Amino acid sequence: MSRGGLSLRLSLFYAALFGVIGVQMPFWPLYLSAKGLDPARIGQLLAAAYFIKIILNPVAGHVVDRHGARRTALLVFSGIAVLASLLFAPARGFSALLLVTLLAAASFSALVPLSDNLTMQSALRHDLDYGRIRLWGSLAFIATSMLGGRWLLDAPRWSILAAIVAGQALTFLAVWPLPADRQARTEAPPRLPLRPLLRSRGFPLFLAATSLIQVSHMIYYGFATLHWRAAGLPGTVIGALWAEGVVAEVLLFAFGRRLVSRFGPPLLIAAGGLAGALRWTVLGLTTDPLALAAVQFLHAFTFGATHLGAMHYIARTAPPALSARAQGLYASVANGMVPGLAMLAAGPLYQDWGGRAFLAMSLLAAGGLGLALRLWRQSPGGGHPVKV
Repeated sequence: MSRGGLSLRLSLFYAALFGVIGVQMPFWPLYLSAKGLDPARIGQLLAAAYFIKIILNPVAGHVVDRHGARRTALLVFSGIAVLASLLFAPARGFSALLLVTLLAAASFSALVPLSDNLTMQSALRHDLDYGRIRLWGSLAFIATSMLGGRWLLDAPRWSILAAIVAGQALTFLAVWPLPADRQARTEAPPRLPLRPLLRSRGFPLFLAATSLIQVSHMIYYGFATLHWRAAGLPGTVIGALWAEGVVAEVLLFAFGRRLVSRFGPPLLIAAGGLAGALRWTVLGLTTDPLALAAVQFLHAFTFGATHLGAMHYIARTAPPALSARAQGLYASVANGMVPGLAMLAAGPLYQDWGGRAFLAMSLLAAGGLGLALRLWRQSPGGGHPVKV
């Protein structure tokens, strides 16, 4: 397979995958609200979706590292995700919605770290630009979030679920053309496979820094649409605000290779923390559309720079025998356990404080900035390779 063909197939898969997220992230709380849930209950369901990553992602990474069948794993998880999401339609009551959420999140959330691992491994072997592949996911997010703001906010709430299921089916189809990438089986020990990562010099600090910055997004991800809707912003403006952040993210990914080469992963992560401290402060103080538009571009750093720095930090520090497990550990901690705990608090926090809850998120981002700078002082070049 040519480099261009491989890059195209990976790009199309990211477009399908993040097209789903472009509907799910801004509008899923509205669907849950239509099911009769208050903000605290919505926060609990969103937290459950994060918590399931704690168990699933490291296990999935361990199995993939041992057997090397990345595309097969993506097919299995994407197929289950479609079937699980269909169960939301008949689900009634918090308990039923919780069970379906756990099944749907367990399958769908595994797709992101596994696809990132497949792409980074392909990029290293074939000299591909991860950022320019990943940006097609961001472009799809922009398209679906803007279309969602135009159509889904005023449509029946079941249309949100229908759009998500359709996107997940498209994601399943987009897995088939991906490279098999079946690496040789490794002889890594079945017990405590994460010990080399956890005992390494910088990896725990890396996890702490990225976790704080990622968790600072929880009020935004869970309640920004509800908050802006309550403030009277029209659906087209809300969709445009979500899209603006991801447009900036796309631009950052387009120049990602140069940024990583110039500054290194730790400084990119630090930039995400600094941008978060500013962004969440503004969102906590106003709902004026012009002010919001002025800071939404900082999503390029709060998410984009943090994510890009994280992917390249893992690629530089984790050997191939541990690569999927390192990706799974990052996903389960920085995108699973810590955000899940924060989301449990986010619902009551937003219910009591409203938009001022964003101010608490700015403090978390500032903490991530401090830890990222400490990581940079330890390893200015980007990380110490982990020994197996």
